[in-house]
Amino acid sequence: MEWYVVHTLTGKENKVKSVIEKAVAAQELDHLLGRILIPTETEISSSGGRRRERKRKLYPGYVLMEMNLTNELRHLIQRTAGVTHFVGSSDDPVPLSKEEVDSIMETIGLEGQRPKVVWAVGDTVRVTDGPFAEFSGNISQVDIEHETVKILISIFGRETPVEVGFIQIQKL
Repeated sequence: MEWYVVHTLTGKENKVKSVIEKAVAAQELDHLLGRILIPTETEISSSGGRRRERKRKLYPGYVLMEMNLTNELRHLIQRTAGVTHFVGSSDDPVPLSKEEVDSIMETIGLEGQRPKVVWAVGDTVRVTDGPFAEFSGNISQVDIEHETVKILISIFGRETPVEVGFIQIQKL
């Protein structure tokens, strides 16, 4: 089996995946189709003083499929609502190289272990909770393990480093 990339309408990736899985099962082509992946990453942010984890697609509008591509399976996939085309040259789908697949799988594997943080050094944020509520400043350090950031806040005309949690700040 080889990996192919199917271009879909953005936002329809999950629907396309489920429709293809059902159609393949209905036509008893299960032996030709392996895994169908929609690579995602988890982002940590805060809103209203609450910690939020949000799944974000790494490749919006694309679905990765492991399959033995036959004409019958190819036409079934191309006729699926939401699918625009296979990624490849002209009309022929081109499978991903082993290196490309390995790179994507490594990214997915690493992502499964550690959420991506939306806070970065230099971001301007406002403290929403705690003794420094309503103060604004720039992030000088991000501690992913403890989910805290150090912010340089101007107090009495002097830059003061303050450590607060991810859920206590919001971007300006």
